[in-house]
Amino acid sequence: MYNFSVLPTDELTGLFTRKAFHAALDELLAAKGSEAPISIAFVDIDHFLNINTEYGHSGGDEVLQFVASLLRQTGGESALPVRYGGDEFALLLPGVEREGAFLALEAFRLQVAGARLKVGSPAKELSSLSVSVGLACYPVDGHLKSELMRKADQALYRAKIGGRSCVRLAQDEKMTPKTSHYTQTQLERLSKLAAERQVGEAELLREALDDLLAKYGVNEIERFMP
Repeated sequence: MYNFSVLPTDELTGLFTRKAFHAALDELLAAKGSEAPISIAFVDIDHFLNINTEYGHSGGDEVLQFVASLLRQTGGESALPVRYGGDEFALLLPGVEREGAFLALEAFRLQVAGARLKVGSPAKELSSLSVSVGLACYPVDGHLKSELMRKADQALYRAKIGGRSCVRLAQDEKMTPKTSHYTQTQLERLSKLAAERQVGEAELLREALDDLLAKYGVNEIERFMP
């Protein structure tokens, strides 16, 4: 198991950083021959821009710290709670299957939604607070890091466009027949690479598509959510 105590932490919230998240996930996935489940979740505070506008940046910081405190209590001692960036958090749950992760995150979501906070200077009662969560789990949702993160990200996107304040699971994906888009030589090379890496061809194709979208700066959540 990764030694989380050596990882860097965020100054404002005390949670681990994005760098820590990637380092730990890489280490866990690199454990050859292990099929132990690993759940990853992305958490986004709903309408955080409005909170900053109405209660000021000090109020926004207090909200971030409060959500971080609840996330720190989620998932048990083996969990890695992360401030991923801005108002987005992540939670890495080694050894936790999808059902257990969902229940833990749903309990966390309800805690946030039930909070009654006074924030800002002067302090004002927060009218509402909620989070949206996207969840993916190794190995049922994929074996590659890029695939797991993309599925968790897409689940978060569905939570946001579906009304917010909910937890969404990764979905099974259907791909069009690859023979419709690639040459025979490309397919032969793809099969060889999949055999060498011991992963599915579909996972490699999705990884390549992720790289292409990242190259052109396409991020669904940032593009479509306020």
